[in-house]
Amino acid sequence: MNKEKATSPEKKAALETIRINFKGTASRSQAARLLEALSRFPISTFEAMRYLDVYHCPARILQLRKRGHRITTHWQTTVTESGALHRVGLYVLEGQP
Repeated sequence: MNKEKATSPEKKAALETIRINFKGTASRSQAARLLEALSRFPISTFEAMRYLDVYHCPARILQLRKRGHRITTHWQTTVTESGALHRVGLYVLEGQP
């Protein structure tokens, strides 16, 4: 079983900065935050929810794909704070329009 390692302190700080710089709860704001994060590093559904306030990551990924961004999904298992295992997507930006 492939278990994701915990998010590094450096990545957490970068994601929190993105969240601060790209305010708003509208889907476009969430997609903008997610795209900025993806331009720096791969991001999991769990990280997007937790650190970027993106509450339906697959929908935001679909929006970005429809705008021409090439994003691949890799599946991984992650452990939550409660110790439960969850299968989540790890998104990687392969190219932009």
